[in-house]
Amino acid sequence: MNYFEELKAKIEKKQAKICVIGLGYVGLPLSVAFARKGFFVYGLDNNSSRLDKLKKSKEYITDVKPEAVRKLINKNVFFPTGEEKVLKEADVVVICVPTPLRKVKTPDVSFVRQAAKTIKKYLRRGQLIILESTSYPTTTREVVLPELIKSGLSEGKDFFLCFSPERVNPGDKKHPADKIPKLVGGISSKATRLAQIFYSQAIKEIHLVSSPEVAETSKLLENTFRLVNIALVSEFTMLADKLGISIWEVIEAAKTKPFGFMPFYPGPGIGGHCIPTDPKFLSWKAKRLGFKTKMVDLASYMNHFMPEYVVERVEGLLKKGTKNSKILILGVTYKKDVKDLRESPALEIIEKLQKKAKVDYSDSLIPYLDINGINLKSISITPENLKKYDCVLIITDHTRVDYKKIKKYAKLIFDTRNVYKKDYSNVRRL
Repeated sequence: MNYFEELKAKIEKKQAKICVIGLGYVGLPLSVAFARKGFFVYGLDNNSSRLDKLKKSKEYITDVKPEAVRKLINKNVFFPTGEEKVLKEADVVVICVPTPLRKVKTPDVSFVRQAAKTIKKYLRRGQLIILESTSYPTTTREVVLPELIKSGLSEGKDFFLCFSPERVNPGDKKHPADKIPKLVGGISSKATRLAQIFYSQAIKEIHLVSSPEVAETSKLLENTFRLVNIALVSEFTMLADKLGISIWEVIEAAKTKPFGFMPFYPGPGIGGHCIPTDPKFLSWKAKRLGFKTKMVDLASYMNHFMPEYVVERVEGLLKKGTKNSKILILGVTYKKDVKDLRESPALEIIEKLQKKAKVDYSDSLIPYLDINGINLKSISITPENLKKYDCVLIITDHTRVDYKKIKKYAKLIFDTRNVYKKDYSNVRRL
């Protein structure tokens, strides 16, 4: 039997069943996108709380509204489940599991490996397996493929394996997933072709590359590009402060050049998975090949120094110093309007300041913090509360915040996100 042609026909007729493993920021939007296009999608996740929220129409990802999920469940085109046996029913399996860093800053691909082992138990002829989780180059070939071929089946003949990096940007309404071009690199040419046909059912532009390694490295280049440029502007921020000029004005001036410049902006540090974590996958792999990624390592150091620099600036702004001062952190998520604390610089800033001052925070997306030894509840932004603090430190510039009220009642504001666009008598910017 020609399993390639059979699966190709199933996908083109939208008869192929899909199983997405991991219903986080990548997996859930992908599941919804394909279910909306008429495919039947299993959403496989071992997080019972997450599954319960989906079934009860409770939001946990801002980019996907609960009503949309409920509608798809009711139409019987999306089925969230913790039962791994649904894998044997799937024609296309997409792996969207976490790839964190260990404490020693080496890649942790245990979730990917476990997903591959689980798929292997149910692997059958005529299935397309796609890894979307970001990892170091060769993960698809050296971690996933060896597990799958233990089944006795052959890639390119019996089943097909491909890497296609996720490019989700949480909270970005200008660039929805179906408008972002998809990279595809298969172990075999047949895998590449099948993945191209599959993704083209929901995404407008598909770009083919020669191997999974090219696709894996391309993803890391994208994120390392941002890491390096943010590090550069962070260093310029420190220099601008020494020069007594505004880095924000410098950037606005530089971006009037119509070529050869792309604006990047400073902040209190970097968060999420893509920028602080992904380039370290590349650095780790390079070291195993006897190559040192000097620029990547320096950029990582520069960006991880920013929380310390923010604390130093706050200390310099407070006339009595931070000792016995009261400081309010405004916004603790790593990104504007996104309910996600991964690698958030706010956490490190709070930890550092708590050793020197009384610290509270306010963030409508995070009602309480119980992480990294921090145990706090979000406070309300009222005139009475604002007047209590010696400094309001803006870390995350959420949209639904009354910044005019804060400016009116706060004694001192240190704005790391350029919310106010210029300095005022009680406002200082990064």
